[in-house]
Amino acid sequence: MLAVLYRDATLIAFDKPSGVSLLADRSRAPCLWDEIKATLAPQAPLLVHRLDKGTSGVLLVALERHRQAALNRALAARRVRKWYIADVVGNVALDRTGTIDLPLAPGRKSRYRVAGARGDIVRAGGRWSLARATASGFASVTRLRVLARGRDRTTLVLEPLTGRTHQLRVHLAWIGHPIVGDTLYGRPDDAAQQAARLALHCHRIVVPGLLPAITAPVPRDLREPTHA
Repeated sequence: MLAVLYRDATLIAFDKPSGVSLLADRSRAPCLWDEIKATLAPQAPLLVHRLDKGTSGVLLVALERHRQAALNRALAARRVRKWYIADVVGNVALDRTGTIDLPLAPGRKSRYRVAGARGDIVRAGGRWSLARATASGFASVTRLRVLARGRDRTTLVLEPLTGRTHQLRVHLAWIGHPIVGDTLYGRPDDAAQQAARLALHCHRIVVPGLLPAITAPVPRDLREPTHA
C-alpha cells in the first residue's frame, strides 16, 4: 500500500519506495504507475514529475489537468524547490554549503555526463565548475551541504536548482563522491559503493503559492549507523 503524504481535491503526494520503476520499462516488471492508477480509480492520475527507479520519496500526482499544468509551469520556471538526502562515498570536505555548477549532456547507453573533460573540473572554495567554458550541454546547478559524516561516507542535503535527468547522480559522481548504491554512475566493485538500494531520497518539495511543504520521512535503510 502506497503511503500518502498529502492530498487535496486536485493533487496527491505519495511516498515512493526505492527499487520500483515509476513507469513500465523493458523488464516488463510491475510499475508504480499501474498501482497508482488502481489506487485512484476511477480518477485518472496525471504525471507531474518523475523519480528514478532507485530513488524514494515525495512523488506528486495531479488529479486534474489544470493542476498538472500549473505545476508543470512552475517546474519550467524553476519555482519548485526540492531537497534530497543522499549518502555518498568518501568524506566531502565542505564546511558549510557548496555548489556544483557543471553543464550536462547526453552520454552513451542512456547515460548522461558533464559536458567537458574530468580534468577541466576545478574547485574554488565550495564551488565546482569547468575551467574552460563550453558551448555544449545544458546548464545544471546543484546546491549541497553536509548533514552527517561516517567512516567512509557523507550524508548530504542536495537541492537541484535545475532539473536535468540524473543531475544529482552525475554531479556527485563527477566530483568524486558517487551516491552509494549507484551502479550506473558509481563503481560497483568499490566496497564503499555497495548497498542494497540507491541512497537517494526526495525528502521535501515546496511550491511557493501553489503547494505547502510536503515531506517524506527518511527511510531507515538510508540512515548510516556510523554517523557522528
